[in-house]
Amino acid sequence: PLCLCWALLGPAAAAATANIVLLLMDDMGWGDLGALGEPSKETPNLDQMAAEGMLFLDFYTASPLCSPSRAALLTGRLPVRNGFYTTNGHARNAYTPQDIVGGIPDSELLLPELLKKAGYTNKIIGKWHLGHQPQFHPLRHGFDEWFGSPNCHFGPYDNRERPNIPLYRDWEMLGRYYEDFKIDLKTGESNLTQLYLQEALDFISKQQASQQPFFLYWAIDATHAPVYASKQFLGTSQRGLYGDAVREIDDSVGKILKHLQQLGISENTFVFFTSDNGAALISAPKQGGSNGPFLCGKQTTFEGGMREPAIAWWPGHIPAGQVSHQLGSVMDLFSTSLSLAGLQPPSDRQIDGIDLLPVILQGQLIDRPIFYYRGNELMAVRSGLYKAHYWTWSNSWEELGKGIDFCPGQSVAGVTTHTQEEHTYLPLLFHLGRDPGEKYPLSFASEEYQQAMEHISGLVQQHKDTLVPGQPQLNVCDQAVMNWSPPGCEKLGKCLKAPESDPKKCSWPH
Repeated sequence: PLCLCWALLGPAAAAATANIVLLLMDDMGWGDLGALGEPSKETPNLDQMAAEGMLFLDFYTASPLCSPSRAALLTGRLPVRNGFYTTNGHARNAYTPQDIVGGIPDSELLLPELLKKAGYTNKIIGKWHLGHQPQFHPLRHGFDEWFGSPNCHFGPYDNRERPNIPLYRDWEMLGRYYEDFKIDLKTGESNLTQLYLQEALDFISKQQASQQPFFLYWAIDATHAPVYASKQFLGTSQRGLYGDAVREIDDSVGKILKHLQQLGISENTFVFFTSDNGAALISAPKQGGSNGPFLCGKQTTFEGGMREPAIAWWPGHIPAGQVSHQLGSVMDLFSTSLSLAGLQPPSDRQIDGIDLLPVILQGQLIDRPIFYYRGNELMAVRSGLYKAHYWTWSNSWEELGKGIDFCPGQSVAGVTTHTQEEHTYLPLLFHLGRDPGEKYPLSFASEEYQQAMEHISGLVQQHKDTLVPGQPQLNVCDQAVMNWSPPGCEKLGKCLKAPESDPKKCSWPH
């Protein structure tokens, strides 16, 4: 019997120190992978990853925007709880531009902080986006190493009105985008993805040699407009520059997985691939991706804004060729990663993520709702195949008049509204199995509507009763807090003079 017990402990004991690699894309849409039907089939490595692991068809982000979804992934909590939202204007999405004063609060416990307790070495490569003032630095929040940037690669700026965005190695900047790190807006050429790839391969090699468990958070941003790719990938896609960027990312993911296999650690490394939000249709077709059959895109709480491509890969543990209909969320990566490390989620706060290991390893389905937020407003809820919209809004008429459209070519009367429409008393209900594009609301009078809404109303009531919103971090802007003089700028002669502090209420048109 003793022998048998030991045999049963085997995989669990091995799993207790599994390495964790989270590959988070930027604005990549559900419809961007060959495995999910993209016609040009230019993602052979990701398609292979899906064939060797588990493809999630119903996986969601926690916000239709970059920074709140990243805060949710690393805390396991909805942005309305962790503070990554604004109360300036109803149902506004807010991201973290340079002049934002807030960032990830010290009161939040981030995944790398918790993994340290199990002896993990943690590295972030790419975009942090959880605040750029010194107190928000990723190395203050559990990461041991950083190669990347606090913000998006927007620019170039004149360094007078606003500074160019810095790129860091650990505590100090190495230079700035468009100055020391080339991004050619005319040709789309930049070798950033290659730099991010090399950083990942080097870190994995170093950790394998030291026999330390590691957490790698590879948060690259080549598919966020302005999209870029390195010279060898430019002009190689049937989808233009955006496709070139996707092809380079696909190639990089293939190299990371191959590297794990060559080092003999793939069976001890859990890898998950997903995106921070849906494709930015405002940048499409040249600079944006595809959300497949789903409605609208980034910034909206329609399916195209929040349903993401997602693949779990763990040779020797996940049987090949699995497809899951589990409703998943980026917040689950928090709880699942802790479970892989043999840790429990913190019990002193509400955690919204669930542990997906029973789903991934045993094919279980766990009943749970998905909450779709914009700002601090609950816009919609999904339970099973039903999705109820409590509010609809794509973007304002004023914005639309300026050519800003989050649902180009996809207007659905009464659904993709340009005024904020409240449906709290009679939510719009869709059956996503029959109608993935959210075009045909169910009849209010039908028995199907009444039964589904009775169930969903109970979930919403329970959610609202226990909701304690965090202190909103995205309300105040100040030009003085921009990246004028990041640490390390003195050595490089790259410090810039900051203007006088003048805090203002941020304005969020979206």
